[in-house]
Amino acid sequence: MKVAIGADHGGFALKEELKKALVNLGHDFVDYGTGSELSVDYPDFALPVALAVASGECPKGILVCGTGIGVSIVANKVPGVRAALVHSIQTATLAAEHNDANVLVLGGRLLAGALAAEMVKVWLATPFDQRHQRRVDKISAVEARFLTKKV
Repeated sequence: MKVAIGADHGGFALKEELKKALVNLGHDFVDYGTGSELSVDYPDFALPVALAVASGECPKGILVCGTGIGVSIVANKVPGVRAALVHSIQTATLAAEHNDANVLVLGGRLLAGALAAEMVKVWLATPFDQRHQRRVDKISAVEARFLTKKV
């Protein structure tokens, strides 16, 4: 699978570790930056990842910033993106299984690399449980409502 990945300066180090984990798991990736720990603005990296997922260029995406909060907010502004900020193996599993999350969001300053890599592994391997489709459809309906300006 081709995975879009991006981070700001607060998530750069973890992003680099996760790229290695993706290769070890047999996945390809597209790195949307950043390329260092120099201060940058997280929307500049979250948006391209979200757009790659929403367009289908990459079926899944991973975003990392210091806490994961900022990139999560940005990614979830893009129609078709269901970005889940997770903090454990269990929340990574449930994000895939219950929410069909297509973008995994991690806090680079909050998670150790080994744990984050395991979270990515579990998230990518966990199938969506169709019993939850009704709820995911309701998320899409909310999106559609605001895309057509029917508040």
